[in-house]
Amino acid sequence: MGNEGFVFHNILLIVLAYLADLLFGDPVWFPHPVRGMGKLITRLEKYLRRGGNRKNEKAKGIVLFFLVVGISSSFSFVALKFCTQWSSFLGDILWIYLSYTVLATKDLRTEAREVFRELKTGSLIGARRKLSRIVGRDTAGLSEEKIIVATVESVAESTNDGIVAPLLYLCLGGPVLAIAYKAVNTLDSMVGHRNDKYLNFGWFSARMDDVANFIPARLTGLLVSFSSLLTGRGFRKPFSTIIQDGRKHLSPNSGISEAAMAGALGIRLGGCVSYDGELFERPYLGEERKKPVPSQIKEAIKISFVSSVLALLLGVLLRWLIY
Repeated sequence: MGNEGFVFHNILLIVLAYLADLLFGDPVWFPHPVRGMGKLITRLEKYLRRGGNRKNEKAKGIVLFFLVVGISSSFSFVALKFCTQWSSFLGDILWIYLSYTVLATKDLRTEAREVFRELKTGSLIGARRKLSRIVGRDTAGLSEEKIIVATVESVAESTNDGIVAPLLYLCLGGPVLAIAYKAVNTLDSMVGHRNDKYLNFGWFSARMDDVANFIPARLTGLLVSFSSLLTGRGFRKPFSTIIQDGRKHLSPNSGISEAAMAGALGIRLGGCVSYDGELFERPYLGEERKKPVPSQIKEAIKISFVSSVLALLLGVLLRWLIY
Protein backbone atom coordinates (compact mmCIF):
# COMPACT_ATOMS: atom_id res chain seq x y z
CA MET A 1 0.00 0.00 0.00
CA GLY A 2 1.48 3.37 -1.04
CA ASN A 3 1.69 6.36 1.28
CA GLU A 4 -1.48 7.98 -0.12
CA GLY A 5 -3.33 4.69 0.14
CA PHE A 6 -2.18 4.30 3.76
CA VAL A 7 -3.32 7.81 4.66
CA PHE A 8 -6.72 7.34 2.97
CA HIS A 9 -7.12 4.00 4.77
CA ASN A 10 -6.44 5.62 8.17
CA ILE A 11 -8.80 8.50 7.44
CA LEU A 12 -11.52 6.01 6.50
CA LEU A 13 -11.02 4.18 9.82
CA ILE A 14 -11.27 7.46 11.75
CA VAL A 15 -14.53 8.38 10.01
CA LEU A 16 -15.96 4.90 10.60
CA ALA A 17 -15.05 5.12 14.30
CA TYR A 18 -16.83 8.50 14.55
CA LEU A 19 -19.92 7.11 12.80
CA ALA A 20 -19.89 4.02 15.03
CA ASP A 21 -19.97 6.27 18.08
CA LEU A 22 -22.90 8.24 16.65
CA LEU A 23 -24.80 5.03 15.93
CA PHE A 24 -24.07 2.89 18.99
CA GLY A 25 -22.77 5.08 21.81
CA ASP A 26 -21.49 3.10 24.79
CA PRO A 27 -24.00 0.40 25.80
CA VAL A 28 -23.42 -0.74 29.39
CA TRP A 29 -23.38 -4.40 28.33
CA PHE A 30 -20.63 -3.90 25.75
CA PRO A 31 -16.94 -4.33 26.75
CA HIS A 32 -15.40 -0.89 27.13
CA PRO A 33 -11.74 0.06 27.74
CA VAL A 34 -12.65 3.01 29.98
CA ARG A 35 -14.56 0.74 32.37
CA GLY A 36 -11.52 -1.51 32.39
CA MET A 37 -9.33 1.50 33.21
CA GLY A 38 -11.66 2.40 36.06
CA LYS A 39 -11.37 -1.06 37.59
CA LEU A 40 -7.59 -1.00 37.15
CA ILE A 41 -7.33 2.39 38.87
CA THR A 42 -9.49 1.21 41.78
CA ARG A 43 -7.42 -1.94 42.33
CA LEU A 44 -4.06 -0.21 42.02
CA GLU A 45 -5.19 2.55 44.39
CA LYS A 46 -6.19 -0.03 47.00
CA TYR A 47 -2.82 -1.76 46.62
CA LEU A 48 -0.74 1.43 46.74
CA ARG A 49 -2.66 2.81 49.73
CA ARG A 50 -3.10 -0.48 51.56
CA GLY A 51 -3.27 -0.31 55.33
CA GLY A 52 -4.38 3.31 55.19
CA ASN A 53 -0.78 4.46 54.86
CA ARG A 54 -0.81 8.13 53.79
CA LYS A 55 2.97 8.54 53.49
CA ASN A 56 4.58 9.43 50.15
CA GLU A 57 1.18 10.15 48.61
CA LYS A 58 2.56 12.14 45.68
CA ALA A 59 5.07 9.42 44.79
CA LYS A 60 2.36 6.76 44.93
CA GLY A 61 0.14 8.88 42.71
CA ILE A 62 2.93 9.17 40.14
CA VAL A 63 3.39 5.39 40.19
CA LEU A 64 -0.38 4.95 39.69
CA PHE A 65 -0.34 7.33 36.73
CA PHE A 66 2.45 5.59 34.83
CA LEU A 67 1.10 2.12 35.58
CA VAL A 68 -2.41 2.93 34.32
CA VAL A 69 -1.31 4.87 31.23
CA GLY A 70 1.45 2.36 30.47
CA ILE A 71 -0.74 -0.73 30.85
CA SER A 72 -3.65 0.79 28.88
CA SER A 73 -1.57 1.97 25.92
CA SER A 74 0.69 -1.11 25.89
CA PHE A 75 -2.27 -3.48 25.89
CA SER A 76 -3.85 -1.55 23.00
CA PHE A 77 -0.58 -1.57 21.03
CA VAL A 78 0.03 -5.30 21.52
CA ALA A 79 -3.59 -6.20 20.71
CA LEU A 80 -3.52 -4.14 17.52
CA LYS A 81 -0.16 -5.60 16.48
CA PHE A 82 -1.32 -9.16 17.09
CA CYS A 83 -4.67 -8.76 15.30
CA THR A 84 -3.11 -6.97 12.32
CA GLN A 85 -0.52 -9.72 11.89
CA TRP A 86 -3.24 -12.35 12.15
CA SER A 87 -5.58 -10.57 9.72
CA SER A 88 -5.56 -7.03 8.32
CA PHE A 89 -9.36 -7.04 8.42
CA LEU A 90 -9.36 -8.07 12.10
CA GLY A 91 -6.77 -5.36 12.77
CA ASP A 92 -9.03 -2.76 11.15
CA ILE A 93 -12.01 -3.90 13.23
CA LEU A 94 -10.01 -3.54 16.45
CA TRP A 95 -8.65 -0.16 15.25
CA ILE A 96 -12.20 1.09 14.75
CA TYR A 97 -13.42 -0.43 18.04
CA LEU A 98 -10.68 1.13 20.18
CA SER A 99 -11.11 4.48 18.42
CA TYR A 100 -14.88 4.45 18.76
CA THR A 101 -14.69 3.77 22.51
CA VAL A 102 -12.68 6.93 23.23
CA LEU A 103 -15.46 9.10 21.76
CA ALA A 104 -18.64 10.13 23.56
CA THR A 105 -20.64 12.15 21.03
CA LYS A 106 -23.82 10.10 21.25
CA ASP A 107 -23.67 9.47 24.99
CA LEU A 108 -23.20 13.17 25.68
CA ARG A 109 -26.28 14.02 23.62
CA THR A 110 -28.33 11.19 25.14
CA GLU A 111 -27.53 12.00 28.78
CA ALA A 112 -28.11 15.74 28.37
CA ARG A 113 -31.38 15.14 26.54
CA GLU A 114 -32.57 12.94 29.42
CA VAL A 115 -32.15 15.89 31.79
CA PHE A 116 -34.00 18.13 29.32
CA ARG A 117 -36.92 15.67 29.04
CA GLU A 118 -37.30 15.48 32.83
CA LEU A 119 -37.37 19.28 33.07
CA LYS A 120 -39.95 19.51 30.31
CA THR A 121 -42.24 17.18 32.24
CA GLY A 122 -41.74 19.30 35.37
CA SER A 123 -39.90 16.58 37.28
CA LEU A 124 -37.06 18.24 39.20
CA ILE A 125 -36.41 15.00 41.09
CA GLY A 126 -36.01 13.10 37.83
CA ALA A 127 -33.82 15.86 36.36
CA ARG A 128 -31.57 15.83 39.43
CA ARG A 129 -31.25 12.06 39.19
CA LYS A 130 -30.36 12.18 35.48
CA LEU A 131 -27.95 15.05 36.08
CA SER A 132 -26.10 13.06 38.75
CA ARG A 133 -25.02 10.64 36.01
CA ILE A 134 -23.01 13.28 34.15
CA VAL A 135 -21.67 15.60 36.88
CA GLY A 136 -19.59 15.05 40.00
CA ARG A 137 -21.32 17.73 42.09
CA ASP A 138 -24.17 17.14 44.53
CA THR A 139 -27.49 17.41 42.69
CA ALA A 140 -30.00 17.01 45.53
CA GLY A 141 -32.00 20.17 46.05
CA LEU A 142 -30.83 21.94 42.90
CA SER A 143 -33.29 24.41 41.39
CA GLU A 144 -34.31 24.22 37.74
CA GLU A 145 -31.93 27.06 36.90
CA LYS A 146 -29.00 25.32 38.63
CA ILE A 147 -29.81 22.06 36.84
CA ILE A 148 -29.75 23.81 33.47
CA VAL A 149 -26.44 25.55 34.26
CA ALA A 150 -24.86 22.30 35.44
CA THR A 151 -26.04 20.44 32.34
CA VAL A 152 -24.74 23.11 29.96
CA GLU A 153 -21.40 23.15 31.80
CA SER A 154 -21.18 19.37 31.48
CA VAL A 155 -21.97 19.51 27.75
CA ALA A 156 -19.32 22.21 27.23
CA GLU A 157 -16.61 20.40 29.19
CA SER A 158 -17.43 17.01 27.69
CA THR A 159 -17.26 18.48 24.18
CA ASN A 160 -13.54 18.77 24.89
CA ASP A 161 -12.91 15.67 27.04
CA GLY A 162 -15.21 13.31 25.17
CA ILE A 163 -15.02 14.54 21.58
CA VAL A 164 -12.43 17.11 20.48
CA ALA A 165 -9.43 15.95 22.55
CA PRO A 166 -9.75 12.20 21.81
CA LEU A 167 -10.38 12.96 18.12
CA LEU A 168 -7.26 15.13 18.00
CA TYR A 169 -5.09 12.45 19.60
CA LEU A 170 -6.68 9.77 17.42
CA CYS A 171 -5.79 11.70 14.28
CA LEU A 172 -2.27 12.43 15.53
CA GLY A 173 -1.31 8.98 16.79
CA GLY A 174 -4.06 6.46 16.16
CA PRO A 175 -5.99 4.52 18.79
CA VAL A 176 -2.96 3.85 21.03
CA LEU A 177 -2.39 7.57 21.63
CA ALA A 178 -6.14 8.14 21.99
CA ILE A 179 -6.35 5.34 24.58
CA ALA A 180 -3.38 6.86 26.44
CA TYR A 181 -5.23 10.20 26.53
CA LYS A 182 -8.38 8.49 27.78
CA ALA A 183 -6.38 6.83 30.57
CA VAL A 184 -5.04 10.25 31.64
CA ASN A 185 -8.56 11.71 31.56
CA THR A 186 -10.03 8.80 33.51
CA LEU A 187 -7.31 9.10 36.16
CA ASP A 188 -8.13 12.77 36.57
CA SER A 189 -11.87 12.09 36.92
CA MET A 190 -11.27 9.39 39.56
CA VAL A 191 -8.35 10.68 41.64
CA GLY A 192 -7.70 14.25 40.50
CA HIS A 193 -9.91 15.86 43.14
CA ARG A 194 -9.07 18.85 45.34
CA ASN A 195 -10.10 17.21 48.61
CA ASP A 196 -8.15 15.77 51.53
CA LYS A 197 -8.23 12.22 50.20
CA TYR A 198 -6.81 12.96 46.76
CA LEU A 199 -5.07 16.34 47.01
CA ASN A 200 -1.61 14.72 47.06
CA PHE A 201 -2.36 11.26 45.68
CA GLY A 202 -4.13 12.63 42.60
CA TRP A 203 -1.94 15.72 42.14
CA PHE A 204 0.19 14.29 39.32
CA SER A 205 -2.78 12.85 37.43
CA ALA A 206 -4.59 16.19 37.62
CA ARG A 207 -1.54 18.09 36.34
CA MET A 208 -0.99 15.64 33.48
CA ASP A 209 -4.65 15.99 32.49
CA ASP A 210 -4.14 19.76 32.41
CA VAL A 211 -1.17 19.27 30.07
CA ALA A 212 -2.98 16.77 27.84
CA ASN A 213 -5.99 19.06 27.46
CA PHE A 214 -4.21 22.40 27.11
CA ILE A 215 -4.25 22.56 23.30
CA PRO A 216 -7.50 20.60 22.77
CA ALA A 217 -9.38 22.88 25.20
CA ARG A 218 -8.39 26.00 23.27
CA LEU A 219 -9.27 24.29 20.01
CA THR A 220 -12.65 23.37 21.52
CA GLY A 221 -13.25 27.00 22.43
CA LEU A 222 -12.65 28.01 18.82
CA LEU A 223 -14.82 25.18 17.47
CA VAL A 224 -17.68 26.10 19.81
CA SER A 225 -17.38 29.71 18.63
CA PHE A 226 -17.50 28.68 14.97
CA SER A 227 -20.37 26.27 15.71
CA SER A 228 -22.22 29.15 17.34
CA LEU A 229 -21.76 31.11 14.11
CA LEU A 230 -22.95 28.18 11.97
CA THR A 231 -26.05 27.71 14.13
CA GLY A 232 -27.04 31.36 13.86
CA ARG A 233 -25.77 32.70 17.19
CA GLY A 234 -22.69 34.53 15.98
CA PHE A 235 -18.96 34.15 16.59
CA ARG A 236 -18.11 37.34 18.48
CA LYS A 237 -19.86 36.69 21.80
CA PRO A 238 -18.49 33.19 22.49
CA PHE A 239 -14.99 34.19 21.39
CA SER A 240 -14.96 37.42 23.43
CA THR A 241 -16.25 35.51 26.46
CA ILE A 242 -13.30 33.13 26.15
CA ILE A 243 -10.93 36.11 26.19
CA GLN A 244 -12.76 37.78 29.07
CA ASP A 245 -13.63 34.84 31.33
CA GLY A 246 -11.87 31.71 30.05
CA ARG A 247 -9.01 31.96 32.54
CA LYS A 248 -11.18 32.63 35.60
CA HIS A 249 -11.94 28.94 36.13
CA LEU A 250 -9.90 26.93 38.65
CA SER A 251 -9.02 24.57 35.81
CA PRO A 252 -6.73 26.03 33.11
CA ASN A 253 -8.83 24.22 30.50
CA SER A 254 -12.45 23.74 31.56
CA GLY A 255 -13.13 27.46 31.60
CA ILE A 256 -12.34 27.81 27.89
CA SER A 257 -15.13 25.62 26.53
CA GLU A 258 -17.56 26.68 29.28
CA ALA A 259 -16.95 30.38 28.59
CA ALA A 260 -17.47 29.81 24.87
CA MET A 261 -20.76 28.01 25.50
CA ALA A 262 -21.90 30.68 27.96
CA GLY A 263 -21.22 33.36 25.34
CA ALA A 264 -22.98 31.38 22.62
CA LEU A 265 -26.13 30.86 24.70
CA GLY A 266 -26.13 34.25 26.40
CA ILE A 267 -26.29 32.82 29.91
CA ARG A 268 -24.01 32.93 32.94
CA LEU A 269 -22.33 29.73 34.11
CA GLY A 270 -20.49 29.02 37.36
CA GLY A 271 -21.48 30.08 40.87
CA CYS A 272 -21.83 28.12 44.09
CA VAL A 273 -21.63 24.32 43.79
CA SER A 274 -21.46 21.49 46.32
CA TYR A 275 -19.16 18.47 46.23
CA ASP A 276 -19.67 15.79 48.89
CA GLY A 277 -21.48 18.32 51.05
CA GLU A 278 -18.74 20.94 50.82
CA LEU A 279 -19.59 24.26 49.15
CA PHE A 280 -17.31 25.84 46.55
CA GLU A 281 -17.71 29.25 44.95
CA ARG A 282 -16.81 29.01 41.26
CA PRO A 283 -16.22 32.18 39.23
CA TYR A 284 -18.99 33.29 36.93
CA LEU A 285 -18.43 32.86 33.20
CA GLY A 286 -20.36 34.92 30.67
CA GLU A 287 -22.98 37.65 30.91
CA GLU A 288 -26.52 36.91 31.97
CA ARG A 289 -28.21 38.22 28.81
CA LYS A 290 -30.89 35.54 29.21
CA LYS A 291 -32.32 33.54 32.08
CA PRO A 292 -31.48 29.80 31.92
CA VAL A 293 -34.36 27.84 30.39
CA PRO A 294 -34.53 24.10 29.49
CA SER A 295 -34.37 24.74 25.73
CA GLN A 296 -30.80 26.01 26.16
CA ILE A 297 -29.75 22.44 26.94
CA LYS A 298 -30.87 21.44 23.44
CA GLU A 299 -29.05 24.45 22.00
CA ALA A 300 -25.86 23.42 23.81
CA ILE A 301 -26.22 19.86 22.47
CA LYS A 302 -26.59 21.21 18.92
CA ILE A 303 -23.50 23.41 19.25
CA SER A 304 -21.57 20.45 20.70
CA PHE A 305 -22.59 18.21 17.80
CA VAL A 306 -21.59 20.77 15.17
CA SER A 307 -18.28 21.16 17.03
CA SER A 308 -17.76 17.40 16.78
CA VAL A 309 -18.26 17.48 13.00
CA LEU A 310 -15.83 20.38 12.67
CA ALA A 311 -13.32 18.55 14.89
CA LEU A 312 -13.60 15.46 12.67
CA LEU A 313 -13.02 17.49 9.50
CA LEU A 314 -10.09 19.33 11.07
CA GLY A 315 -8.61 16.08 12.36
CA VAL A 316 -8.88 14.41 8.97
CA LEU A 317 -7.19 17.40 7.34
CA LEU A 318 -4.45 17.30 9.97
CA ARG A 319 -3.92 13.59 9.38
CA TRP A 320 -3.67 14.18 5.64
CA LEU A 321 -1.15 17.02 6.02
CA ILE A 322 1.05 15.14 8.51
CA TYR A 323 1.27 11.94 6.49
